[in-house]
Amino acid sequence: MAALLEAIDVKRKMYFEYENIPYYCIDFEISTPTARGGQTLVRLKMRNLLTRAVFDKTFKAGEKFKEPDLEVVEASYLYTDGEGSHFLDQESFETHTLSKDKLGDALDFLVEGAMLQIQKFNGNPIGLELPSQVELEVTYCEPGARGNTSSGSVTKTARLETGIEVKVPLFIEQGEKVKIYTETHEFAGRA
Repeated sequence: MAALLEAIDVKRKMYFEYENIPYYCIDFEISTPTARGGQTLVRLKMRNLLTRAVFDKTFKAGEKFKEPDLEVVEASYLYTDGEGSHFLDQESFETHTLSKDKLGDALDFLVEGAMLQIQKFNGNPIGLELPSQVELEVTYCEPGARGNTSSGSVTKTARLETGIEVKVPLFIEQGEKVKIYTETHEFAGRA
């Protein structure tokens, strides 16, 4: 039997199961009452791992949650078609397909052969865990000219091999590989 977790013990980046759905805790806030006999409440900002919806919910400190049957497996990105995006499980060599709504903006960072992790709930794939940074090639950007800094901005827009556009420093040129933060879509450095 899975261990039970009290609401007051849920912290950032923890996984828990509520009403048979896995959740990820983004943030938490504990409010302790000042009056006698008051209930300690825990407010959780949580992400539903099945729908990717984010919302706040308040629980009593003693409410219990199950630990979800979550598994993370190493996989490589194969391709995307009308059915969804296809990934090869590196352990079982099964092909897993995730629909576009389960991927969120992950397609902005996926190139063929990219290694990542697939989350499985009760044995079924439900989403991806991207690395914090990915390396992508710049397929187009304007040349950076000296003196282009009069507006105080020293960046330009570059289009990457997956089609997303990000702001990069003026010295970055077409054909270079750059590192991009997957959470913020921001330039992290040269690859």
